[in-house]
Amino acid sequence: MMLDYWVKYGMEFNPFLKNSKEILVETGEYKETLFRLNYLLGVKGFGLLTGSAGQGKTTAVRNWAASINSSLYKVIYSSLSTLTVTEFYRNLVTELGAVPSYRKPDNFRIIQEEISRLFMEKKQTPIIIIDEADHLISGILFDLKMLFNFEMDSRDRAIILFVAPSQINNTLRLGTHEALRQRIIMNYNLNGLTKEEGRNYVLEKLKGAGCSQIVFEDAALEAILSAANSTPRLINKFCNASLVMGNSRGLNIINADTVMQAISDCELG
Repeated sequence: MMLDYWVKYGMEFNPFLKNSKEILVETGEYKETLFRLNYLLGVKGFGLLTGSAGQGKTTAVRNWAASINSSLYKVIYSSLSTLTVTEFYRNLVTELGAVPSYRKPDNFRIIQEEISRLFMEKKQTPIIIIDEADHLISGILFDLKMLFNFEMDSRDRAIILFVAPSQINNTLRLGTHEALRQRIIMNYNLNGLTKEEGRNYVLEKLKGAGCSQIVFEDAALEAILSAANSTPRLINKFCNASLVMGNSRGLNIINADTVMQAISDCELG
């Protein structure tokens, strides 16, 4: 059956599909990302994690957030970065567990009160993760530095993490956002995997899915890594497409020719 094409290659499930069981491969880049995020956890304030599409920003942040002590931190995740200023405030108030107002100044006050309440009374530090932050409108970016200003800017009571493509730095360099840019104390860019890390990434995925046989010829795996430019999301995409085509061709081990055809089909699709 088409749905079982990965079984032919000794896998219990397909580790290259997004909605499959996640297998976390701790590459050097991933470990460095966690180090930077944990640094932000300790010092509080604004952080920025960037990288091109498919480099694993959201995966790293999701796993990091899941490991945080929920009695000490309250994690709020939002990818609703296309909201208007008013909608952004109302959504944040709701996520903090309060009832939003219809007026921006009231929501501004409620957010600061709720953050202070969490920090002072419950001894919890809010961690506000804003994914796809490059889509935030200028008005929200302009307000954020004031929204998280406590005790005349002498103390940080929350962690605000922007996750976005590296192009967001161009926006933050604009004069109107200079004050916010200066407050970013953690700024890290994911550069992608090395060839060796990419190879290990595929092999660890296969191992995690219960596979103990050779699935890709060396030249086939090299072709996948080159075409994907060692980007995890593209590696997954090309591996999956190669499995489908290899199965349709009745191959026990996937060769480079099959990989190249699968990649070509992906790019045409």
